[in-house]
Amino acid sequence: MPSSHPQIQKLIQCINLEEAEEIKRYSLDQQHSLKSLKAEGLALHPIVVTRKTFGYADYPEISFRLNFPAETNRFRDGTAIECFINGEQPVKGILLNVEGRSGEFRLFAPDFPDWIEDAGVGIKLAPDQHTTSIMKEILSNLESNKPLFKLFDKIHATAPSPLERVGVRLENVSFRNNRLNESQQQAVNAIIQNEEMTIVHGPPGTGKTTTLVEAIFQLVQKEEKILVSAPSNTAMDNIAKGLIAQGLKILRVGNSSKVDETIFQHTPEGKLANSKQQKEIKELKFRAEQFRRMALKYKRSFGKAEREQRNLLFKEVKNIRAEIKNIQAYNEQKLYEEADVILGTPIGLNDSKIAGIKFQTLVIDEAGQCLEPLAWCIFPFAEKYVLAGDHLQLPPTVLSRDAMKLGFNRSILEVSFTKISQVFLLNTQYRMRESIAQFSSNYFYEGLLKTASHLNNIAQHICFIDTAGSGFNETKGSDGTSLQNEGELRLIQKLIENENLNPTETAVISPYSGQVAAGKEILPTMRISTIDSFQGQEKETIILSLVRSNDENDIGFLKDYRRMNVAITRAKEQLYVIGDSATIGGDAFYNSFLTYIETHGTYRTVWEFEL
Repeated sequence: MPSSHPQIQKLIQCINLEEAEEIKRYSLDQQHSLKSLKAEGLALHPIVVTRKTFGYADYPEISFRLNFPAETNRFRDGTAIECFINGEQPVKGILLNVEGRSGEFRLFAPDFPDWIEDAGVGIKLAPDQHTTSIMKEILSNLESNKPLFKLFDKIHATAPSPLERVGVRLENVSFRNNRLNESQQQAVNAIIQNEEMTIVHGPPGTGKTTTLVEAIFQLVQKEEKILVSAPSNTAMDNIAKGLIAQGLKILRVGNSSKVDETIFQHTPEGKLANSKQQKEIKELKFRAEQFRRMALKYKRSFGKAEREQRNLLFKEVKNIRAEIKNIQAYNEQKLYEEADVILGTPIGLNDSKIAGIKFQTLVIDEAGQCLEPLAWCIFPFAEKYVLAGDHLQLPPTVLSRDAMKLGFNRSILEVSFTKISQVFLLNTQYRMRESIAQFSSNYFYEGLLKTASHLNNIAQHICFIDTAGSGFNETKGSDGTSLQNEGELRLIQKLIENENLNPTETAVISPYSGQVAAGKEILPTMRISTIDSFQGQEKETIILSLVRSNDENDIGFLKDYRRMNVAITRAKEQLYVIGDSATIGGDAFYNSFLTYIETHGTYRTVWEFEL
């Protein structure tokens, strides 16, 4: 029965709007040509298949490479995709990973399509109806879970109630990591004492993962069973490595295709690799392979009887695959029970059979990028919750503008932040030089973010290169959808040359995918990325290309200052920002940024460079 709660109804409405937008945006039809999908970064085409194999659950898995630079920001681990070729029915699947010009995906099919190695194969994003249906089902049934619904009501209370931030009793904790600073120790103490929900607010470089690893270790010592989740596999693996180093018994569920050897040993696949059951699975896979070979004797052009025979053989493959999954699930159950900590993405955890296991605490890392309904999908598994992240960096990606207007891109962290009294700021950053960090501290963190003493300035570490009056105007990219600025790219080339920047320690980032695509063409050996896909990463030197330069002083989505917060906090040693002060200076945020650079950094102009 549908929920009558207005906020639940609104979230379900948002999910429906987002699903409709995905269907519309990702369709390959008269309105959406392959060229336009590629231009918007929604399709990778053509791909070159480099390897075919049958994976853990006997699904076909394909490794591929691209012979061209592509903006793959939207192709995140676990994204729903379709593999296609002109004139054939596309095959649904899931992206396992993509890095640079290579990647892997899994197909939900009995075998590889006959055409998989033909010229003209591509992959495109597809509506993720699996995730959508899970989110809607959980929300529809939320009112029947009384303790959880009480928390939902608290987070969504409209009546303004004076919220008093609570302190924490400094218990006599024997910290495993004796290098934690005072704010990190406070956060660990708060997590240990948590009775409902605690928020750890971790701005860039403040040691959030270190703090969470210590807190999880302390909870395990108290004989709690812990669930850890995050919207990205990268965040999961960072915490997993920290917990492994502490000697905890962990189980990393979900996509194990790209995890390194240290983590692979702690996945169900890794743990069952040499078991008796694995031999049984191997025999079943051999049988499935025999049926597949028999089926492939019947070509697509054969008649009705042959087609029916082929379908029967593939049905047998499907049955064997179901048997393999049952054996795996049965054996994984024991692994779930033995583990101190289970880690996975929200949908990865939903798909694993952990519903019958009692967890005391759920930790969600990168909660500032976690859609609210995704969090409610995993809240029922535990009794207490820890949200860690930074709502002042980029929010979750939402396609539907209508859903966005209804607040669907407000993360579980942002929604909870003003309604939960237990919020603990990690207040010392260890990533970057003080002058790089200080503007963010002043503007976003009320001046509360300090810099570790060894990173105090010894030179100028932040530089703005002004292109005003140079004629370096923005243009539409060759794809016609995103902006680029050729003059800024030429300036970047000259800057790298003049300053003798080390390409392996330098990254070029920009808000615009058009600039990234153009940059990859002229600087093929450099790391070039959109700000969105560089969140959570760092380099010694960052060159930020703002792109916008026009007579109307239009700055477009540079107005999302959280994107700039991400951008200017990626550099450890040196930050170069290239932009047109005449275009951006009329905006109060950018005006204050330029004023800050004049005081704390170096202000240069394009005229210093021989272009």
